[in-house]
Amino acid sequence: MKTSITHVALDTHKKQHQVAWIHPETAEIQEFTVANTAQELGRMVKRIRKQAPGEVHVCYEAGLCGFVLQRRLEALGCVAQVIAPSLVWRKPGERVKTDRRDARKLLTQFAAGQLTEVYAPDPAQEADRELTRCRQSAQEDLKQARQRLNSFLIRNGYIYQDGSHWTDKHGRWLKALVFDQPKLRTVFEEYRSQIEHCTQRLESLDKQVQSLAQSDRYRAAVGVLRCLRGIDTLTAITLLTEIFDFGRFDSPRALMAYLGVTPSEDSSGESRRPGAITKTGNRRARRILTEAAWHYRHPYAVSKALKLRRQDQPAWATDLADQAAKRLYRRYHHLLERGKASPVAVMAVVRELAGFVWAMLRQLPQQTQSPSP
Repeated sequence: MKTSITHVALDTHKKQHQVAWIHPETAEIQEFTVANTAQELGRMVKRIRKQAPGEVHVCYEAGLCGFVLQRRLEALGCVAQVIAPSLVWRKPGERVKTDRRDARKLLTQFAAGQLTEVYAPDPAQEADRELTRCRQSAQEDLKQARQRLNSFLIRNGYIYQDGSHWTDKHGRWLKALVFDQPKLRTVFEEYRSQIEHCTQRLESLDKQVQSLAQSDRYRAAVGVLRCLRGIDTLTAITLLTEIFDFGRFDSPRALMAYLGVTPSEDSSGESRRPGAITKTGNRRARRILTEAAWHYRHPYAVSKALKLRRQDQPAWATDLADQAAKRLYRRYHHLLERGKASPVAVMAVVRELAGFVWAMLRQLPQQTQSPSP
């Protein structure tokens, strides 16, 4: 006898979830709400299994609840899927949106097999990603703290004009400032102490990220990625912790589409209208690859820093990195000669750089595999 499958969809929120499930025999849809706790989720699964014994398949959109909800459901014996929200079909003319409607819509598409599941990292991978994202947040906090101090000084007539900010010379200039109003001095010291705190926090996180990059799980991949121009330890470990498993992409084009660097298109009949890049998928990985791609606008040369990064790395990795550097430099200037703007040319470089990253990480397991006796 074939085991029936009960499909369940959750419209998730911080405190509670809207549940919609369809009975496998009667096709009746039932709805209720459940609190966002492990105990209430257990009661939800028992309630459904009491009415419809068999496998329970649950889905919800990726977002606020992360992957903890998926692990809780799997611990209860369910098959849980996290769905890509951008690929859930929506009617263009639909103007009413409620939790019940969202849960029903998700359930209908889930039962029909029309949803796309996102890759779910294991707890260790998710913890690694949280560390690199925390480091990025610390960098943004430092940038904002510095901007607040600069704005405060400009408002009060103190403008630094002797070079770049946040150098040793600029630091001596800050220490020498004199304020007539004691309250202004208090504000100045508060801003400075905040900058010092953010700087110390960023330095601490940098050390932890460096330690993560040298761990057994990432050392080899980080090493070969650092052979590429524009990619150092921080860029490499960020890419690895944001994308996790590059082997899940069958081709470099699949990775490019995931990063949202492929051009959009609106064509019909004989009319073809290519548009801007889609900007779907992982925006952090796309941003950091874009920063790396700007290095390829300069003529290729192996700098002292790049030579140090390539020490003790396999020859195949450096050869592939040399091919990438020469090709991407030609690609960038070829597009400029055709009249393309620099940002457009760089985005084309990003697209091909993603392909080289994919090729390098797909080749790594084959190259490191010990030869058979």
